[in-house]
Amino acid sequence: MHMNVAPHLLTEDRAEYERVLDDALRNAHAHPDLAGAGTRLSTAQLRAMALNATALITTAAAAEYDHFVKVREQFREQVRATSAVPDAAEVLAAGPGGAGLVAVVTVLAPLLAGTAAVIFLLVGGLLRMLDPAPAFADALLTAGLFFGVVAAAGLLWAGAGLLVTARRNSATEVPAEAPDDELSRARDAWRAALLTRGVLPFLRTALAAAPAPSPYPAPPPSPGQGPPAGRIPKVGFSGPDFTGPEPRSD
Repeated sequence: MHMNVAPHLLTEDRAEYERVLDDALRNAHAHPDLAGAGTRLSTAQLRAMALNATALITTAAAAEYDHFVKVREQFREQVRATSAVPDAAEVLAAGPGGAGLVAVVTVLAPLLAGTAAVIFLLVGGLLRMLDPAPAFADALLTAGLFFGVVAAAGLLWAGAGLLVTARRNSATEVPAEAPDDELSRARDAWRAALLTRGVLPFLRTALAAAPAPSPYPAPPPSPGQGPPAGRIPKVGFSGPDFTGPEPRSD
């Protein structure tokens, strides 16, 4: 059965609302005024009624919920802003032609420069051993030293990029359920208000409006007639403990 989400309750928080409701039903035995759960109305009936009345129940904790949503959005904005700020290495590297080209150049430049350095130094060194040594032997050695410096610089650049990236990622990692941050406190405050001012008063009102169970067993259905459908009482949400507004009749 599909339940409509309350207009002021975001879809992502629907599961949290259902967890609060399920916890209340699971611990109904701890509340003397909910002693009729399971006798006057079954747990499934109470849950279905509470899901149908989501808009009404959540209104009782609307102030705490609005604060929780505001804090959560501020937290997400901070994370997005931190992730969107590029470091100096990324700005310089993005200039030649994008992140893909930068990655290729960063990997290939030290490799190619190092290979060229080895070749030039090896050939230049062998030519210097000849007697007389060719005139371009010194030029090959100079080129080998140059490519060696380029390879070393490329390795340093790649290492610095890795360190900067690792440092930025570690700085933006935030525990999903930090026990003492403002977001967790706002969530806990909403859950507590939802339970005490919304869910529990609704369940008490529903049980009070339900007829007492009959001490006599129901007669068996006559042939050709199905079993009587269990009825869920219509609850008037105007009990003294329920802080939500009266339902409107259109």
